[in-house]
Amino acid sequence: MKNVLVLNMGMKSIRAIIFLENGEKLGSYALPIVTAIDDKRVEQDPNEWWDKAQIVIGTAIKNARVRHVDFITVTTSASSLVCLDSDGGVLRPAIMVSDKRAEDESREINGWEEFRSVLETTSLPCASSLMLPKILWIKKHEPEAFEKTVFFVSSNDFLIYRLTGKIVTDYLNGLKFHYILSRRKEPDGITNGLYGTGYIGDYPKVLLDKIGISESSLPEVVNTGSDIGTITGQTAESTKLSTDCRVIVTSYDAICSFFGSGVSEDNEASDVSGTVTVFRALYSGNIPKRDDLKIYVTPYISENTNIVGGSNNLGGGLIEWAKQCYYMHEDYPYEVMEKEAGESEVGSRGLIFLPYLLGERAPLWDDDARGVFFGLERMHTRKDMTRAIFESTGFIDCNMLEAIGETGVHVKSVRLSGGLARLNLVSQIKADILGIDVKVLQEFETTSTGAAIMALVGAGVYKNIGEAAPYFAHIRMIIKPDMNNHEKYKKIYELYKSTYEALQPQFAKRMELVKELGRMREVQIENL
Repeated sequence: MKNVLVLNMGMKSIRAIIFLENGEKLGSYALPIVTAIDDKRVEQDPNEWWDKAQIVIGTAIKNARVRHVDFITVTTSASSLVCLDSDGGVLRPAIMVSDKRAEDESREINGWEEFRSVLETTSLPCASSLMLPKILWIKKHEPEAFEKTVFFVSSNDFLIYRLTGKIVTDYLNGLKFHYILSRRKEPDGITNGLYGTGYIGDYPKVLLDKIGISESSLPEVVNTGSDIGTITGQTAESTKLSTDCRVIVTSYDAICSFFGSGVSEDNEASDVSGTVTVFRALYSGNIPKRDDLKIYVTPYISENTNIVGGSNNLGGGLIEWAKQCYYMHEDYPYEVMEKEAGESEVGSRGLIFLPYLLGERAPLWDDDARGVFFGLERMHTRKDMTRAIFESTGFIDCNMLEAIGETGVHVKSVRLSGGLARLNLVSQIKADILGIDVKVLQEFETTSTGAAIMALVGAGVYKNIGEAAPYFAHIRMIIKPDMNNHEKYKKIYELYKSTYEALQPQFAKRMELVKELGRMREVQIENL
């Protein structure tokens, strides 16, 4: 029976998990990762990633008591930029996906004449979370690092490079560079193995020229599930992997967690709430292109279907923030939080929380937005504030659901996983707010399971995702919505949305004031 090791790096930690092809988890190990953050900057050290990656791989193998690992794959957050020199050395800290310093550069690129044709093809506006604005920011603010950079890669690509010595990315990570994926016939006699279903692609040369970088400075793009060879001898020595361990390219964490949730039918969605909330749905029908989409419509070419949705900036991380603010001295903080939130009431006694502590990605795309308690009164207590934070996680899903609905995809049920799904009250609140069944998964760590599924399909152990998923994704319970509460939440949600809309211009004014005051402080964050 084949096995696969998944190297999974999130905002908080890096972990290695070894699975058998039947879904059984053989062993794992994790270490924390340090994140530096101020009002706009979110950075990590890629050298720390690799140092700890070697440790967690070796320890997971030891814990699993396996003599041989057949396959290894990597999954990390998307759109985290790493700059490498000619020797593959790291030139500066990685700019993480939720870093917002490139907001001016994203607006600049959106205004370029050269970007219009790219937007028409990709339907992807240029947000500060994406890769090209980050590269342009490096050029403008750190020209010495820009000039020394030979390769601009993602965190996923960096770890694959350390394993294999190859600069490679999957096409889904490539889309974060505005890689253009299109259905075009290839010239006669030429076989492009990357896109066997009729897709071929190119980086947007017109934008690369404008920024001042070449296509050779970006990773080679391959299909998900591609076998790119074996690990290096140096990696084998430092990790306890054998030199014939095959490296299978999967994708970034949001895509892996989606498939790890076991979604296999049209109009079914998954909510994976770890540090962020990843909300996506499956749909194999035609989705017309629009320039005003608030979420991603991503073709998954291996299965001839679409993944529709996106990721925000904080999901379960909101609960960790609340713990740090109000519950640090509790012996069992999450249990106390859930108990107290349950002692409040639907609507938190008139208190609404806007959860945009780090700005927001999908579906608002507002870098300036920030967190707000609206309606705070003398009668409110810690219980009500915690309840309002819990309810905001459901309103995040409702926002996503509305944006997905605008594409013509109508979600019928949602699968819940991630750290936030451990809180049953949050799951019930989400069901009540959405008004549909939510299926809570037995396995909360769906990112690693999804990467394992994709790797095993790519390696030919399974024919497709649908065949592999039942071995890895199991439903722990189904939560039915309380429709009386749903009717109340529909009204509260409208106030939630209008509160954001009313405050939106104030967020921009606040940011200008922050700049004027010269606020700059570094903290470390811990995530759920």
